[in-house]
Amino acid sequence: MPADRTELLRDERVDCRFKALPPDAEGLTVGELAAQRRDLFTGGFTTPVLALSAESVEHNLALLQTYSERHGLAFAPHGKTSMSPQLFARQLAHGAWGITAAVPHQARVYRAHGISRIFLANEVVDAAALRWLAGELADPDFRFICYADSVRGVELMNEALTEAGTPRPLDVVVELGAGDGARTGARTEAECAAVADAVAAAPALRLAGVAGYEGEVPGADGEKVRAWLRRLVALAAEFDGAGRFADTEEIVVSAGGSAWFDAVADVFAEIPGLSRPVLKLLRSGAYVSHDDGHYRHLTPFNRVPGEGALQPAFRLWAQVVSRPSAEQALLNAGKRDAAYDLDLPEAQVVRDGRTGEIRPADGITVSGLSDQHGWVRTAPDADLEVGDWVGMGLSHPCTAFDKWQLIPLVQADGTVSEYIRTFF
Repeated sequence: MPADRTELLRDERVDCRFKALPPDAEGLTVGELAAQRRDLFTGGFTTPVLALSAESVEHNLALLQTYSERHGLAFAPHGKTSMSPQLFARQLAHGAWGITAAVPHQARVYRAHGISRIFLANEVVDAAALRWLAGELADPDFRFICYADSVRGVELMNEALTEAGTPRPLDVVVELGAGDGARTGARTEAECAAVADAVAAAPALRLAGVAGYEGEVPGADGEKVRAWLRRLVALAAEFDGAGRFADTEEIVVSAGGSAWFDAVADVFAEIPGLSRPVLKLLRSGAYVSHDDGHYRHLTPFNRVPGEGALQPAFRLWAQVVSRPSAEQALLNAGKRDAAYDLDLPEAQVVRDGRTGEIRPADGITVSGLSDQHGWVRTAPDADLEVGDWVGMGLSHPCTAFDKWQLIPLVQADGTVSEYIRTFF
């Protein structure tokens, strides 16, 4: 495991860049503020404030790693979800093989914080990024794998890496597209073979395996997803039979978002014996915080409850700043603070502004978001007044993390034990 450089983040000074942090903490380091173990509600935090449950994050980290190991999968969780080196370090400490990225900037953040294995689930054709990558490949302990899905892409990668004097070939996996109208990836096995041929003719590249993303299968259901995954496995076997993996020590077969990792586990268990060991690499990322919307409905644990259950870790706290009628209230959190691309926030609890008592958010529904306001519809008997705090669950972790640079990690009793830094 790489050296953990996240301790350096504790030396950063707290100031007005970071939403919701106590104004009287100005000038303290993040580590000094964490050591004070302030209470989220009485410790001077301003609203709105996004909190992560310490217990739920730990539960989720352990559960997916245990699941992966139980099913013989290596795990490279997608880091785009959180872009948090502290959470990456925890994922690696729980046994993750490495961290997945989507774009070169993310890989640069990973490297700056000591990540030694990166799977980039995209074709990299940016010459500047490839020059940077060539420099990183001088580190013999650094493993980097990315997609190749076109002959032209292979040409661009080979040209840039060669001009940069790469010290060793870059490992690539041929991406099989999930179907017509899906996202990236070569659409047919014949096109995949053409990409593999181009890789074989490119001195700066080495074919390491095959990969793809089953979440893009058109009209995805269990049958269609498993059929596509079997095509991916068959492609690996076909390439192996043709001797295409002669230069690699292991064959990488990778898939797995957060909605179908049970299907990935099932089909990857069927991978036949190949000429080299197989690295069965799962890449699910949203699990670290889970959610109260999109992934609550999609998680494979709904289909396999005996394997466990993820816990939603986010709660966005906002205050009622206006109560213009018995049917309406306005909160001081909006699109700048909450994920809203898939579902609106879900009002879950109310913290009484007078007593501090926490009660269920009965009769309270978030009906819309402006930039800085949350629109709330209230039933006639709803107990809500100006000054009350409303705790909301969020949907889609990827667009919740990216709105906050420093997120309090909160224990069940309200104590803030750490601050999670993000790099979007």
